[in-house]
Amino acid sequence: MKNPTTSERKSDRELVVTRTFNAPARLVFKAWTTPELLMQWWAPKSFGVSMISCEVDARVGGSYRFVFVVGNDASKPMPFFGKYLEVKPHSRLVWTNEEGDEGGAITTATFEEKSGKTLLTLHDLYPSKEALDAAIASGSTGGMCETCNQLDELLATLGTSATPAAS
Repeated sequence: MKNPTTSERKSDRELVVTRTFNAPARLVFKAWTTPELLMQWWAPKSFGVSMISCEVDARVGGSYRFVFVVGNDASKPMPFFGKYLEVKPHSRLVWTNEEGDEGGAITTATFEEKSGKTLLTLHDLYPSKEALDAAIASGSTGGMCETCNQLDELLATLGTSATPAAS
């Protein structure tokens, strides 16, 4: 049985998603910071979107860039990019989402391990109420449950005995 994913609007500008994974924080963190792993779980399959490129430099001041396409239509790539503001291996990531006109959300991901399981809390702070309203209306925030399920499946294949990540 999969752990539930919760998504809650906390204020006009804040959206918080939580999920517990049956894996240690080092593996969950590794899945969030390793391009080869991110490409396997990040895009919700039901959206018909594929990640065709993934670059991650998970360090303070480092950047990330994900490029998605709908179906196989590489003529209309959708890039998502930003910078890492805070990186605390296995416990916390903070990054910008810079693809929006008015600047995107600041996302904080915390990884809290208890008894070999990891509680992931994603906190998105949008620049305005309108920006969060638009993100919800576009459906872009609605894929987190499926995305977390896909991460769960990947973590099961990595196993808890995998060697610790250097990142």
